[in-house]
Amino acid sequence: MSTGGDGGHGESAGAILAAFLANMGIAATKLIGFLITGSSSLLAEAIHSVADSSNQGLLFLGGRRARRPATALHPFGFGRSRYFWSFVVAIVLFSAGGLFALYEGWHKISHPEEIDSPAIAIAILLAALCFEGFALRTAVRHARPFRGDRGWLAYVRRSRSPALPVLLVEDSAALAGLSLALLGVVLATVTGEPVFDGIGTLAIGALLVAVGVFLAVEMQSLLLGEAAVPEQREAIATSASAVPGVGKVVHMRTQHLSPDDLLVALKVDFDEGMSAAAAGEVVNDCEAAIRAAVPIATHIYVEPAAASDAPASAR
Repeated sequence: MSTGGDGGHGESAGAILAAFLANMGIAATKLIGFLITGSSSLLAEAIHSVADSSNQGLLFLGGRRARRPATALHPFGFGRSRYFWSFVVAIVLFSAGGLFALYEGWHKISHPEEIDSPAIAIAILLAALCFEGFALRTAVRHARPFRGDRGWLAYVRRSRSPALPVLLVEDSAALAGLSLALLGVVLATVTGEPVFDGIGTLAIGALLVAVGVFLAVEMQSLLLGEAAVPEQREAIATSASAVPGVGKVVHMRTQHLSPDDLLVALKVDFDEGMSAAAAGEVVNDCEAAIRAAVPIATHIYVEPAAASDAPASAR
């Protein structure tokens, strides 16, 4: 799961807040609508919105915990807290949202009941579509500067910052879920067959389970530690190789400790006959050059390459 720091905590806070407020209002409206109409699609969507609201709270929590200062036990800081809590978001969406909707849909199909006041259910779903569209538009506006010329799916999968990609996926799923709920209610009303309401609920559950699994896979990759993107790795190698006294970069490893913290480890060939003091100055120059080229490279380790080291590889 572009350049590090895309959609970091400061940039994504506005989108998270917009999504949280929208989902809280939508959840209350859907729940009231369910109590009036008895529509299982509305209940599934109410649970979906509650799960989404909880997720935005977890994203805020991850952002706050990630800013704690480093300790002796955690010398590289707590940046991965953002990845962990985003992983929890995926689990919440899968369990609280998806599995409940599947159960409710199956129950409605097994024991179909007429929808009371379907016009109210349809009006609520149409209003919710407008609110969710606003939340998605806000997330897209915040993410667009970091997307570059990539497609949206490529941005979500390559981003090292979890908040905005999670919001984009959640809000897109919310719009799809509302469309399914609306279709189920309309078909149940037009045909007089309430089973369509249950089918719509099942479809919502399947959608949420699929989204939860997708997000869990992406967040697991970030938790395990992803390398810098190719453009950054090339910039690191180029900037280090250009430092006077450096022959070439023999070996390189990178890993994101958080969206805005990149660990870089290099082995380089120094010019022959260089003294230890001169080599130390070259190391400092390498670190400065790398930070200038890739500002999120916060932890840089440079050491001389041994004759037995493999040819340059960048990860």
